[in-house]
Amino acid sequence: MKLALSTAAMLPLLAGLLNGCGGNLPQVATTNVAGRQVEFALSRHDTLPVVFETGLGGHFTWWEEVYPPIAESATALVYNRAGIGNSDAVASPRDGRHVVQELRELLISQKLAPPYVLVGHSLGGLYLQWYARYYPQEVAALILVDSTHPAQLKGQGAVEHWPFWWRWLFEVSLSAAAEGEFAEIDRTGDEVLAAPVFGAVPVIVLSAAQPLADTSSLAVDSNRKRMELARLYPGAIQIWVDSGHAMPLERPEPIISAIREVLAAVQPKSEPVTTRSAQTPAGADASR
Repeated sequence: MKLALSTAAMLPLLAGLLNGCGGNLPQVATTNVAGRQVEFALSRHDTLPVVFETGLGGHFTWWEEVYPPIAESATALVYNRAGIGNSDAVASPRDGRHVVQELRELLISQKLAPPYVLVGHSLGGLYLQWYARYYPQEVAALILVDSTHPAQLKGQGAVEHWPFWWRWLFEVSLSAAAEGEFAEIDRTGDEVLAAPVFGAVPVIVLSAAQPLADTSSLAVDSNRKRMELARLYPGAIQIWVDSGHAMPLERPEPIISAIREVLAAVQPKSEPVTTRSAQTPAGADASR
């Protein structure tokens, strides 16, 4: 268990290494978006859309404990990024700018209008931070699930400070899609920090508490960045969850609760229906 704890503490983007959990999601389909196939699941209800983003190279079944209960009553979309699952690979860089643009193209293709409730785990959280900072008018709320910090691979977190076994694990475990995403983390993080601060709408930061028990130098750096993440967003609420980094699978309940609470807070209220007197025909001037 010490190995698993250290791994989760050192780098909040481990989720993608498993690249799929073998589970199932309802309503899975593929669609052509800008000449490429994209695999996704979508539910439609009378709510603002909830959009899920997965961690490093991760398959959308990482959300198999969270997406179905949300999809029962809310519009919700989960998808596989380029090169993952049945989504076609692309030649463009796998940085936040391109990932977000491809996501926006998918949302447009499915006629899902903003604003969105964005929910991102691990590296998916960094992508959605990029989205929120560069397209704030399209975001109703941001929920970060043990998200990658924009400076995750800077300072003591830089790859050259990782133990040899950790670097070896990454080299042998990363898929081609994950390799492309990993190579662009610093660029994405730098662009996030260079953009205007995002804090005009609800931001909830769900942080894994179990890795805090690890005291290695690399874990200390990673956990410090866990603590600092919420400070990047004025007014953000940080909630510590008794979980490891794989929170969507280990402790889905706090994520589900956060999504439901945010939806209840940001969902536009229906306009009251004006009743007419039975004696006043529609369009008639009642003052006459």
